[in-house]
Amino acid sequence: MRIISGKYGKRRFDVPSNIKARPTTDFARENIFNVLSNIVDFEGLKALDLFAGTGAVSFEFASRGCSRVVSVENYPVQFRFIKKVAETLDAKEIDVIRGDVFKFIPSCSEKFDLIFADPPYDLKNFETIPSLILNNNLLNEGGIFIMEHPRNFNFSELPYFSEHRVYGSVNFSIFVKE
Repeated sequence: MRIISGKYGKRRFDVPSNIKARPTTDFARENIFNVLSNIVDFEGLKALDLFAGTGAVSFEFASRGCSRVVSVENYPVQFRFIKKVAETLDAKEIDVIRGDVFKFIPSCSEKFDLIFADPPYDLKNFETIPSLILNNNLLNEGGIFIMEHPRNFNFSELPYFSEHRVYGSVNFSIFVKE
């Protein structure tokens, strides 16, 4: 795993071979962060990374200046990997939570400026995730939610939908709460 830019940029970490995540490709992650960089100044923002996997998105958020990053991951191997990398970087802005996203979302009382969700593509109830996030009022006004998904999903009819981006085989739906 490579952190692309910012204060932790260009750092590489070996991902455990028994990890169950399908990490966002460097190409797709770099491009979506370029899009975000043209929309927001990350400095001081609060970010939420759901289905965090390797934590690559969490580390990008922190590296680019987010003051608080909540990283939610259910699988023990991935959770431990994110914790280990955060400790290695001394990234105190990252709070790693081991838990089920479907339980975390309705119980979360905090609001965020940026939310990123990259669920497993074969996850049961995959299509409900954007509505679950948007209906639980987790986004601050002006906040941005990015959903990574396979091409066979179309979320353009949901509230706050802004745009759809494709990078190789990776699709992102972007929502802006205005």
